[in-house]
Amino acid sequence: MNTATQGQIKLNKIEKAKLEKDGLAVKEELEHFAKIGWEALDKTDLEVRLKWLGIFFRPVTPGKFMLRLRIPNGVLNSQQMRVLAEIVQRYGEDGSADVTTRQNIQLRGVRLEDMPGIFSKLERVGLTSIQSGMDNVRNLTGSPVAGLDEEELIDTRELLNKLQDVITNKGQGNYAFSNLPRKFNIAIEGGRDNSIHAEINDVAFVPAYRDGQLGFNVLVGGYLSAQRCAEAIPMGVWVPANDEVIDLSCAILKVYTENGAAEGLRQTRQKARLMWLLDNWGMEKFRAEVAKVLGRELLPAAPEDEITQEKKDYLGVHAQKQPGYYYVGLHVPVGRLSAEKMFEIARLAEVYGNGEIRLTVEQNVILPFIAEGNIEPLLSEPLLEEFTVSPDPLVRSLVSCTGNHYCNFALIETKGRGLKIAQQLDQELNIPQRVRIHWTGCPNSCGQPQVGDIGLLGTKVRKDGKTVEGVDIYTGGKVGKDAQLGNLFRKGVPCDELPEVLREILVEQFRATEK
Repeated sequence: MNTATQGQIKLNKIEKAKLEKDGLAVKEELEHFAKIGWEALDKTDLEVRLKWLGIFFRPVTPGKFMLRLRIPNGVLNSQQMRVLAEIVQRYGEDGSADVTTRQNIQLRGVRLEDMPGIFSKLERVGLTSIQSGMDNVRNLTGSPVAGLDEEELIDTRELLNKLQDVITNKGQGNYAFSNLPRKFNIAIEGGRDNSIHAEINDVAFVPAYRDGQLGFNVLVGGYLSAQRCAEAIPMGVWVPANDEVIDLSCAILKVYTENGAAEGLRQTRQKARLMWLLDNWGMEKFRAEVAKVLGRELLPAAPEDEITQEKKDYLGVHAQKQPGYYYVGLHVPVGRLSAEKMFEIARLAEVYGNGEIRLTVEQNVILPFIAEGNIEPLLSEPLLEEFTVSPDPLVRSLVSCTGNHYCNFALIETKGRGLKIAQQLDQELNIPQRVRIHWTGCPNSCGQPQVGDIGLLGTKVRKDGKTVEGVDIYTGGKVGKDAQLGNLFRKGVPCDELPEVLREILVEQFRATEK
């Protein structure tokens, strides 16, 4: 954005802060910040710019920060998991971690004075948190069984790692992609079941054959927010399954970055995601601008994509494409991990597998490369009594954001309440099918309620003359083939009435019966 443009356009306060100092600039100041302490920091550095390093100040836990990592395709190893466990172990009861809905891990309870040392530990094992918050490309997602699935079309791991290296300058920070108008989600699907939730990504690549060659059709503009929820729409473009995926992603990011100011995206943050640029321009102009940046013509999309299956959850024991090996999906209730359990996951990955660990967008963990003779001993491990491979139906598909215990945006408590209600209803009902219940504490929709069979969005409601925690209920979200967002079903249900309301929905819409 040039100086003339700055003078002509009224920018929102975040854009003004970025003009004063790019978010990435605080990387060079981190040692100083750690020495002077968080209370002495400039307010904008503390609450905004530190997020460019993945460091999140939380007013509800002052002095105890959240650190969001980058784990492309949700793939890490036992050594990395052990280092993450060591980091949160230091903070005792304050320390914990969450598997997120973008195949990522967030560490909780960490302190600013420890950040330089933490970053050194992360770098030594090939991890980074750079550009994982605010107006950056967020964690890059792909099939959690990439390279393992017998029915896989494309192994997405190499592409996602290359894309991360370009976007983050191999974890060092990249100013070329650090000033987007808003956050940005990219996903690459390699299977047939839409494991990535393509419909809610700003850019999604889904497998498709064009003239007999396997590559990707491209979807653009999907997102969930307080003001608007939009499904990604076809860009009308196909790319081969090679580095052209990286080239196209970077071209789209450049077009989005350089035209955000002129198109009003940098004035109002509520209207700053990619879909608003598409609305302003139309797809034909958008494609033309991307092709201009790319320096070559875009190939038209294949008539059909290869998303032909219902979405899997990857729990249980499954044969890999490698003969004699299996991957085992462990259910992590609402994605919450303690240091002790992280150490144990690392140990199990080493003892029974090859040390590799996978994360899913359902907030679960997969241990791959389990030899057939190791399956029964693994299933007999004490951790698998809690992180079971065959949970009850509602608990199995439960997804939740952080909730108000840690997040100041959340209007309600989510994880504990969601798990308790799911367990209660699992005990009371026979539920003949998988029912995906998604909880989110506020309209920012981190828990993605619009993609759930039942989605619960936190709000405040009046009951008996008092303000209490409640939810708006969404139903009809569909994932996998023919994915679609759900619709508002009922507004303002107090949380203490929720078990009975959910029971009615499960009986009427999902053929549940009383036990």
